[in-house]
Amino acid sequence: MTARLRGGPPGGGGSAPIPAHAVRLRRLNRWQAEAVREDLADLYVECSRPRASHEHRDREAFLRRLTSNIRRAGFALLTAEVSAFAGCAYGFPVPREGTWWRGLDGALPESVEQLTASGRVFAITEIVVHHHTDGQDLARRLQERLLADHHASLGATLVDQADAPACDAFLSWGWQDIGAIRRPSEATVLRPSPPVLLRALVLPLSPHTAAGPLGPARVAEVREGIRRS
Repeated sequence: MTARLRGGPPGGGGSAPIPAHAVRLRRLNRWQAEAVREDLADLYVECSRPRASHEHRDREAFLRRLTSNIRRAGFALLTAEVSAFAGCAYGFPVPREGTWWRGLDGALPESVEQLTASGRVFAITEIVVHHHTDGQDLARRLQERLLADHHASLGATLVDQADAPACDAFLSWGWQDIGAIRRPSEATVLRPSPPVLLRALVLPLSPHTAAGPLGPARVAEVREGIRRS
């Protein structure tokens, strides 16, 4: 699963962007997510602004990703709403057996391995924000709330190395790069694509957002362990 951060420049069409604090966040379960999947696909297309010839393809790819995630144990979706959907973020807990990290170039930091085995890592697989919102602030608010709601001690995501804006955004929010992972690209019927090179990013959470015994000293320990890896 590759994290995608989608959203055009704020304030499209010359209008002032809607500030993040004016947008209501709402948690949806898997059944509610199924009910609004078509609306979220429309949001995705509007945010990503694909060429007309690619619009249907990109919309269907988003629906496949969302459907695949919905089937995951512990799936969670957070929407941002004003009068309509202004954004969304979703993900699921990383399996304890560590399959999420398969293919990592190099050793997995011990602290990350321990938190994975304890079931305290949550993966964010997609963030979408409308260009009429204060995009970066809303995207950050979505990811922080999604991780906090699930009492995660560590956030995890995989970002296409070629997607520089997404990589830069996550790094600016405090995420740390722990290495590269090669994964198959999204399957296409007519033209198979080579594997995609992804960056594995993690976010050690502070004791104010993470539940359990991960206090300030443990957060610092996790960060130091990642830095040394």
